[in-house]
Parts: sequence; C-alpha cells; structure tokens
Amino acid sequence: MTTLTERLYQQRTSLHPICLPEPGQDNTLLLDLTENNPDIQNSVKNTTEILGQYIFSRMKAQQAMYAYGGYLEDRAVYRRSSLFGGPGADSRSIHLGTDLWAAAGTPVYLPLDGYVHSFQNNAQHGDYGPTIIIGHHLQEISFFTLYGHLTTDSLNGIETHMPLKAGQMLCHIGDAPENGDWPPHLHFQIITDMKGNTGDFPGVAYPREKHTYQKICPDPAVFFQKLFPGPDKVFS
Repeated sequence: MTTLTERLYQQRTSLHPICLPEPGQDNTLLLDLTENNPDIQNSVKNTTEILGQYIFSRMKAQQAMYAYGGYLEDRAVYRRSSLFGGPGADSRSIHLGTDLWAAAGTPVYLPLDGYVHSFQNNAQHGDYGPTIIIGHHLQEISFFTLYGHLTTDSLNGIETHMPLKAGQMLCHIGDAPENGDWPPHLHFQIITDMKGNTGDFPGVAYPREKHTYQKICPDPAVFFQKLFPGPDKVFS
C-alpha cells in the first residue's frame, strides 16, 4: 500500500510553496533547538524575547530569510510553559511538526487543494495561538495539515468545509503575544488521524509517545523541496 509520504513525493511537482520566495538552501538556516546546541543549553530558551533574538540574529548573520527545523526534536524550550508539563522531567518535549521561522506578517500559501476542517484561537501561553487545520484528499488518501502561530485576523472570513485551492493565500505568520507568545514562525504539521480533535491537535508529545505520534504525523520535509530536493531526507 502506498504511504502518504510516498504519495506526496509522487505529487511533489504540483505542490505549491508554503511561502514565497520558496524556502531553499540559499535563503534558509537549518536550526537545531535541542540541547545538543550549546546555545540552547544556556539561557536562550527561557523567554520569548531572548529566544527570538537568538534565532533572528542567527538568520541575519547568514543573510537568511527563513529558519527551518524541529521535526521530532526533543526541545527543552517547552518547559517554560505549564501547558507542556512545566519544568519537571516528565513533560512534553518532542516536536511533531516543522517550524518555519520568518518575519511576522509573512503570508502562508496552501500547498495543495483542500477544505477548512476547523480553526480556533488556542490562546493559552505557549500554545498555537490562532490555528487553522485543512483537510486534503490525495487520490485514495485523506489527511490534514495544521498551521499554527498565526495572526488573529487569519481566522476572519473562513468557515468549516470551505473549499480551498492550491496556491491560495491561507493566513499570515503572527507575532508575540497573539501567536501563543512565541517568536514569529509557522508551525506546520501533517496529521493522518485527527482523533476527533477540532481546531487543535498535539504539536508536542511526551518522549514515551514519540513512536506513536510519528506514525500519525509524518515528516513534512516533502513540502520543502528546495531545501530537500532528493528523497533522502523525505524518506529518512
């Protein structure tokens, strides 16, 4: 049976870039926010302002328009929020989507045809903030894409079941504090089973849940073709 990742890779030439200009090796910094990064081991993770200064100064130093990363990273940055369990060892820290860090207000485009499954403002500190979930049908496979940390007005004018076309501008990247109080970025996640959720879906899991969620939320790398033009990253 063809997997979703395989089907998306087969259709990759028809996927519209999520942002323009398209994130690629010439304009995007690959960013590690795990504690393997010595900067994260220090004080970078403690506040929105300090984390944002770190990320965007790294981007500026490399003349990058975007920074990219995060899929299945074990991130201590989430321990700043009680939403993920707080500072203790037993907290949610495995990131289930990809983050694309970019200037607040950056437009986000729909990569393929779909419909509005659900949306809401997940306003708790450290959460997604304004969030849109889009349903898709790709031949015999149905799945969903989640867009988090948006501007509040991204939720205006949309309705559940509204059909949308590839290349249509969907939303804008929000800024703190409206985006859940994070430095501006898009959280982009693939979901194969919504488990009854609407307007929200876990974007961070407990380490013990990693393999369970990995089956439900495959790597979104196939949507970033100029960063990963070959199959090595997509199918790793």
